[in-house]
Amino acid sequence: MPAAEPRAPAPPPNRRQSAAIGIARVVCILGIVYVHAWTGMSGDKLRAMADSWQGVLRWAVAELFGLSAVPLLSVISGWLVAPSLVRRGLGDFYASKTRTILLPMLIWNALALLFVALPGWLGWLAAPAPSSWVWTLNELTAIARPNEIDVQMPFLRDLFVCMLAAPALVRLPGWALGLVIALSLAWSITGLQLYVLLRPAILVFFVVGILARRHDWARRVAERPLWLTGLGYAVFAGIEIWLQIGGASVDRPHLLATLDLAMRLATAMFFWSLVWRLAVTRAGAILLKLEPYAFLLFCAQLIVIWLGGPAVGRLTGPLGAPLYPLFLLLQPVLVLAAVLAIGRLLAALSPAVAALLSGGRLSAERIAADRARNAG
Repeated sequence: MPAAEPRAPAPPPNRRQSAAIGIARVVCILGIVYVHAWTGMSGDKLRAMADSWQGVLRWAVAELFGLSAVPLLSVISGWLVAPSLVRRGLGDFYASKTRTILLPMLIWNALALLFVALPGWLGWLAAPAPSSWVWTLNELTAIARPNEIDVQMPFLRDLFVCMLAAPALVRLPGWALGLVIALSLAWSITGLQLYVLLRPAILVFFVVGILARRHDWARRVAERPLWLTGLGYAVFAGIEIWLQIGGASVDRPHLLATLDLAMRLATAMFFWSLVWRLAVTRAGAILLKLEPYAFLLFCAQLIVIWLGGPAVGRLTGPLGAPLYPLFLLLQPVLVLAAVLAIGRLLAALSPAVAALLSGGRLSAERIAADRARNAG
């Protein structure tokens, strides 16, 4: 299935580019842990603490590092989709995405119901409890609204929808893809709920990824001076900080949504420039070894946080306690350590289950291929 513009084919990814993609996945998903970090606070108490220095610290690591890095994952998915279609063919492509995106999402949501919602219903854990069969069905599928437990899973739900549309998208000419981006931006900014996508911005960045491969934007952005992409990130981060703590009151939701999307694009470009440079360093080689566990980290993080956060929180205290900032900053490392242990245990007990729950990333064949690539 060829791309729409064969007259300007993108060059195949080189080893550095492949390494940068793997490192980006690890860095971005570690950042997402900050978005879901345990605080020991209910929603009302959390909002009351928002203006404290610890509340601002939590907002900063979650918003400026965690949440703003998510679009790069969508861009990478779009960048990889065309060659995946060429390599697999349509039927195998859909089967692969069902096996590596949809099925793990459903299984991990079911595990969240078992390990988090059920203890919440029994009163053993301060967590959302099943209130109706509609609530339970939505927690399993994220069909109509985001999950309350596995709040990261709507990304996989929307990504799967993008994959369903991918065979048509990769055949569109550039102007039509630009129109898709414009319509998706309007959809995202206005906040319309059409239920096809819960977060239309995911489609925006997915299509940007398709265009990035078609026009070799990945290399062009990566070769820009780091200070230049960093400057764009710093400008929008400064605006976000000013809006958060500078006493600014902007009652223009469409303007704020537009600024938020611009911030995420600037962050994606900066993070890509950063991981491109990390790809040729020793630190990058270490991060790349964690890449097979990145999908497992994405899926398992909320269960680990729901179950493990209160236990560690007894030692550090909740948001506002003197030791909490240390716990906050270390949460990605602690969750990663737990996920590494889970992944290795699963691989030892049942390689088939490990492969299923990791979207195929912890299959014996995938690990062997990654080791050969890294060694080469």
